[in-house]
Amino acid sequence: MSEAAFEEVSVLSSIYCGEGEFQLIQQSAQDGLMVQINSTVGGERGLDVKLLFHLHPRYPSCPPAISVSSTCLSRTQCHNIRQKLLDQAAALPPEPMVHQLVEWCQQCVEVTENSRSGGDEEEVRDREKEEEWTAVLSLDHIRSRNRYTSLLERWTQQLQLSGRLLLGRSILVILQGARPNIKEFCRLLRTVKVDVDSSGKKCKERMMKVLTESPTSSSGGHSLRGFVVKNYESLPELTAAFQEINMTELYQQIRPSLSD
Repeated sequence: MSEAAFEEVSVLSSIYCGEGEFQLIQQSAQDGLMVQINSTVGGERGLDVKLLFHLHPRYPSCPPAISVSSTCLSRTQCHNIRQKLLDQAAALPPEPMVHQLVEWCQQCVEVTENSRSGGDEEEVRDREKEEEWTAVLSLDHIRSRNRYTSLLERWTQQLQLSGRLLLGRSILVILQGARPNIKEFCRLLRTVKVDVDSSGKKCKERMMKVLTESPTSSSGGHSLRGFVVKNYESLPELTAAFQEINMTELYQQIRPSLSD
């Protein structure tokens, strides 16, 4: 097992130090580590959820196996939460991630609980999944270009999005796909350490802004394909980049928000 894995387990035992919250179930050089975290989540209802993480000997180079169980949620709900956690783990960089996954489980459970409130919200989400949206994001900086762009490309693939990364005075990301997936892309940007700061320390993209988002049919553009990185050096070149993908109208909407 890596030193990082042992350090993470030690930190987790300190964080989840309440009675019955944390348990180291297995520690083996051949099979890795297995930890269980019992967490009370879900806001006022206080749902008890049991999370089992199996850390492979190569962890964190590979994501953990995860099991979710609860006496308060159905088997289907636990399965759906587990799948979301596995998808999230696969999208994260190869760094210690268990604490982050436990925190994200809180959001999953809250969404699961809120979905019980009625069919209207579910119908809206279903429509959003079926309808293609276009969004333009503004990034604050990209210092570690290779790492940053590879993460953006990987997320678009995993979330079934198409995109353009325009690098110049303003750093823009154009995304197309299901609106919930675009929202998840934005959430990853704000919560994952994607870049480095001026001192070289890994940092999150907390300054990201959503300049515009709308159904693709009303944005005036055509469907993008894949993920393309494009450099521009002047405002006319940026304008041309939007013209190339038939998004001049969209560009006019965001133009006042861009730095001159």
